[in-house]
Amino acid sequence: MAVHRRDWTRSLYETLDDDRAMATKLREASIAGDLTNWTKALTGLVAQSLRELGLEVAAKGHPCSALPVEREEYLALDLTAFRNVGSTWSFPVAVCELENSASDAVVAYALWKVLCIRDALRVVFCYRAARSDAPKLIGSLTDRVVSAVPLADRARLCADTLVFVGSRRESHTFPYGFFRAWRLNPNLGRFETFAWQH
Repeated sequence: MAVHRRDWTRSLYETLDDDRAMATKLREASIAGDLTNWTKALTGLVAQSLRELGLEVAAKGHPCSALPVEREEYLALDLTAFRNVGSTWSFPVAVCELENSASDAVVAYALWKVLCIRDALRVVFCYRAARSDAPKLIGSLTDRVVSAVPLADRARLCADTLVFVGSRRESHTFPYGFFRAWRLNPNLGRFETFAWQH
């Protein structure tokens, strides 16, 4: 069973509030436009927020032994989370791509990758210098990826698909205004904004 978006976004918010050192690293990397350290800090944040829900997490720098073969990454995804641990081949309950590229096409590829995992919470984090660039990116993702998925296939998507866009120019509002979040409405084939903080 997939992770519910409300449980996870609450955990993400609480992790940002509770771990000020992690939040500071993420904020400083975003202000500096240091996307390598932004990705590293974000990986730690997302991994911790999922662990707080009792999940096993695999990500770069976060080896996971939930499956019979231990890895830092499974399925070439930046982050996978598992509920059932042991010697079985459990399916992931949450998957994330943490994409720091300025290319809309590369972010579209990250979205396509997570959409290939049907029964898990699917999340893409990306970054744009200006907050005003986020709606254009979401429009591009809708046109390039979502519109290419037939309605019958979209209807079979279980759990949520979320896109978070961070913006350097909103770093003064960190963490509350730094990320803007969208949720895919699979029936309408478009992304809708949602308030990710509780």
